[in-house]
Amino acid sequence: MDLKQRADSVLSGAVARGAVPGVVAMATNREGTLYEGAFGERLLGGGVPMSLDTVGWIASMTKALTSVAAVQQVERGRLDLDAPASAVVPAIAEIQVLTGFDAAGQPQLRPPRRPITLRHLLTHSSGLSYEIWNPDMQKAQAALGIPSVTECRNKALTLPMVADPGERWEYGIGIDWAGKMVEAVTGKPLGEAMTETLLGPLGMRDTAFRIRPDMRERLAGVHLRGPDGVLAPFPFEIPQEPEFEMGGGGLYGTVGDYLRFVRMILNGGQLDGERVLRPETVASRGLNHMGNCRVSELVAAMPLTNNAEFFPGVPKSWSLAFQINHAATFTGRPAGGLMWAGLANSYYWIDPASGVGGVYMTQIFPFADTGSVPTYYAFETAVYDSLR
Repeated sequence: MDLKQRADSVLSGAVARGAVPGVVAMATNREGTLYEGAFGERLLGGGVPMSLDTVGWIASMTKALTSVAAVQQVERGRLDLDAPASAVVPAIAEIQVLTGFDAAGQPQLRPPRRPITLRHLLTHSSGLSYEIWNPDMQKAQAALGIPSVTECRNKALTLPMVADPGERWEYGIGIDWAGKMVEAVTGKPLGEAMTETLLGPLGMRDTAFRIRPDMRERLAGVHLRGPDGVLAPFPFEIPQEPEFEMGGGGLYGTVGDYLRFVRMILNGGQLDGERVLRPETVASRGLNHMGNCRVSELVAAMPLTNNAEFFPGVPKSWSLAFQINHAATFTGRPAGGLMWAGLANSYYWIDPASGVGGVYMTQIFPFADTGSVPTYYAFETAVYDSLR
């Protein structure tokens, strides 16, 4: 059975049994697209089929793009991975470490033992967190009147740290601060800076923080899986007039666009004659940049996510953009693979050793959905089975 048959069967079967409402998935090697398929509906009951050019909220898949935009500025000498980030964004120096709460429920804070650097921000070792996986952040938000980062208000970035910089992996708002650093040194909004140096050169024309009218015509709706396991439409959209463009999760885009980004990484920083990163920079993005820290399970603290960890039991670290698996996975991906995901159940992987990668997109809450994650794994497995 060839890749098209394998992947079509996986994806169409998931739609047929109600595991996903609709899905788009593509795979690539260094030369070009190996597979592309779209199944199901953009919105359940809407009657509009998913298509290869369907637009979705790619959420935390934004992080890798923002990280690349930041490292491009390192290449240009405008940013330093290991200098205090406060030299570029002074407000980050005001953030302190949470040590507990007093009897009145007010946060108790202390200064961090060392300053946050861009390397800390890009590797999720800055000590900054998310309330969706940390109940203490929810308490701090309530006490201090801090909104969720998905509201794209500047005050959302004033959450305290839960650990000193460099001491552990803690998934959080660090990439949003990295985006602020890009804005500071370019003098441009993040989306404009990113379009100039990354999205434009790569031909990622359908990836943006603001949903253009032509993108909205192709937009997939978000769904929520209820306690009974049934999916239903769930109105959700990132603010379209934000105080800041959320570098950690604000982009909308297509699977085809993101596949071009994947292919660029596979090709050492260039695509179709456009170089966006130096080869040595791309090589370093496949290396652990967080020392002895390791990626750990994300434990759900809100209903929009399940507990989440990709390939439990496989040791994982973080490069300057991606999670790295340090042993082979059951899908067939060898050690050294790169990946991450978006909150509405979009996923990607990049395998420099085998020269393949893929992108998968549904629009479902909760994250790590019980129907979508197995479908993504089965799609990745189908790609590797086809290579044998």
